[in-house]
Amino acid sequence: MDKVGFHYRVDADHYSDRDLGTWLPRIKELDASWVVLNAPASRAVPEGFIATLKMEGVEPVLHFQITPHQVPPLEEMVMFFENYSRWGVKYVILFDRPNRQAGWGPEAWAQSDLPERFLDGFLPLAEAAVAVGLVPVFPPLEPGGDYWDTIFLSGALDGIKRRASQPLQKRLILSAYAGLNSRPLSWGRGGPQSWPEAQPYITPENSQDQRGFRIAEWYLTISETILERKLPLLMLGIHGPAPQGADLPKILVEGARLIARQTVEGLDPLPEEVIGGAFWLLAADPGSDAEEAAWFTPEGAGKPVVELFTHQEKAQPVEKSVGHFRISHYLLLPSFEWGVADWYLNITRPFIKRHRPTVGFSLEEALQAERVTVVGGEEHFSEEQLNQLRGQGCLVRRVEGDGTKIASQLAAI
Repeated sequence: MDKVGFHYRVDADHYSDRDLGTWLPRIKELDASWVVLNAPASRAVPEGFIATLKMEGVEPVLHFQITPHQVPPLEEMVMFFENYSRWGVKYVILFDRPNRQAGWGPEAWAQSDLPERFLDGFLPLAEAAVAVGLVPVFPPLEPGGDYWDTIFLSGALDGIKRRASQPLQKRLILSAYAGLNSRPLSWGRGGPQSWPEAQPYITPENSQDQRGFRIAEWYLTISETILERKLPLLMLGIHGPAPQGADLPKILVEGARLIARQTVEGLDPLPEEVIGGAFWLLAADPGSDAEEAAWFTPEGAGKPVVELFTHQEKAQPVEKSVGHFRISHYLLLPSFEWGVADWYLNITRPFIKRHRPTVGFSLEEALQAERVTVVGGEEHFSEEQLNQLRGQGCLVRRVEGDGTKIASQLAAI
């Protein structure tokens, strides 16, 4: 299902060929567009695991669940970033829930300017990721949290506006944990404009807040207020519990349809800046705390939510935001005032022969395509232009770098 993804595992110990043979068919059964992988800071996720996902059309998103208390050495992370970029990875989530006291230690937590001190660790890693062509993702915060998440995000984005390079500010995207927390999918709809009574640490009885499925609307409002634009956002950790008496599988499937920009009766669509949503969790070890939330048993059998999800996927065609696409696959190439560079035509020729996409140089024409492969970096096509494509429901993949890198990335698609 378009834009729908899954967290793979809680740990980083299931990246063998055997694991891939077991779980890739399940990922394909769910028609997942992307999958979140727990990326340790001590060793790399195997290249073969990543390459296979890419070849199967599944976008790997690497989550480095590091904490402010234990920031790995920059030079070691740069090595990982360079390898991952060469293997075709695009998104890296840096840190996890830095607004929780547990990630800091008592002494560091007691000091002032927590968001600014978090940026001391985050910004060097994010800048290094941008330098090798990756897209850094601002970490998901604990909704509410020990340090109220919306206040933490406001302070961090203000610091990013002052301290980050322009390339980082252009490529940065947000993420947010969007668990149900026993609330309906409509909880918090409209963001702070609709619920002005909600304040940090205080949500009046007749009000609603950001701690639910619609958390993106709150974060995007903060982004627009501070940065004067709404950053793209990935929804993470979507899971129960459902409201009392509600059918959790049905709610999760309706959430997936909203993420895929399908119509769900009685529910408003998600903001167009939401570029994907990942459900918690594909699989978990027997007896673990996460096993109940997993969509499959440890042996690989689908739970009821899988049957309902796959039935809906087949029965409900995706309703694209601009109607039916006229073009299946569009290869968007750079053009210049003096004409078209033969170099781009030559480097993409094998890809064109293999996939037979519509080839062109027009962003407006690309808006009519279900899938768009973009060749060229920010100097040719800005992230804002790519977000315009994503906002229309297009599946977008950027390919950039020198000739060897572009050729290898195209070969892996």
